[in-house]
Amino acid sequence: MKATFSLGSHARKLACVALVLVAIVSACKRTSAPQNTGGEIVVSAAASLQNAYGEIAHRYEERTGVKVVLNFAASGELQKQIEFGAPADVFASAGEREMDALAARGLIDDPSRQNFAANVLVLVVPASSISSLQSFSDLASASVKRISIGNPQTVPAGHYARQALEATGLWDKVHARLIFAENVRQVLEYAAHGEVDAGLVYSTDVAVAHGRVKVIARAPEGTYGPIRYPIAVIKSTHHVEAAQEFVQFVLSPAGQDILKQYGFIPVK
Repeated sequence: MKATFSLGSHARKLACVALVLVAIVSACKRTSAPQNTGGEIVVSAAASLQNAYGEIAHRYEERTGVKVVLNFAASGELQKQIEFGAPADVFASAGEREMDALAARGLIDDPSRQNFAANVLVLVVPASSISSLQSFSDLASASVKRISIGNPQTVPAGHYARQALEATGLWDKVHARLIFAENVRQVLEYAAHGEVDAGLVYSTDVAVAHGRVKVIARAPEGTYGPIRYPIAVIKSTHHVEAAQEFVQFVLSPAGQDILKQYGFIPVK
């Protein structure tokens, strides 16, 4: 005789409940957007952070296993990229103005925003220069033919340079001799190659020039800035957890130690 089996009433109810639960879990898996699809985040960072962030990204990757794609440019250019929808999970700016603009448009996660470093502006000349430049005010000398600064509209270092030149009464005197660069590292290269007589860069840029430029003077204190670097998670990121972890690593003692090694000033 062939055996037959049937579910009792209680057993059938349990089976139905189990099937419903399976269906609900499956539907959630299909419709929930992943918070971290794993593996990779894009960090858009100011050009002056290139060397420090290269090491920070490497250390972060070792700790988390998440790859960091670094996108360096002038902060104003990065701001525009993000506004036009370019992929980015984290933004680190050399100026608060650019971060403020993104915040005003609701493009950053406001609670994640923190200042993580500071800097100062210095006047440099080519290492081989025999110029008579000895002070910031000497920029007005007729012997100084070409002076490079970042474009004040898009480059924070250029914005600070303009502030300093205006505050010291030099802007109108030197404006016709200014060579605008796309980012602060381009200013550094112009000076290092002797393509300009002088340039205004961050103090942290001097170290990475490896002796190709020399510092004449600091821009007078109180004439610009303060130069503070903010960082924030981009609100549209699909990698929330990894992006937040990167920000926290930058702010951590380990991240701050790396920034100090590259000459950045801790934020007070």
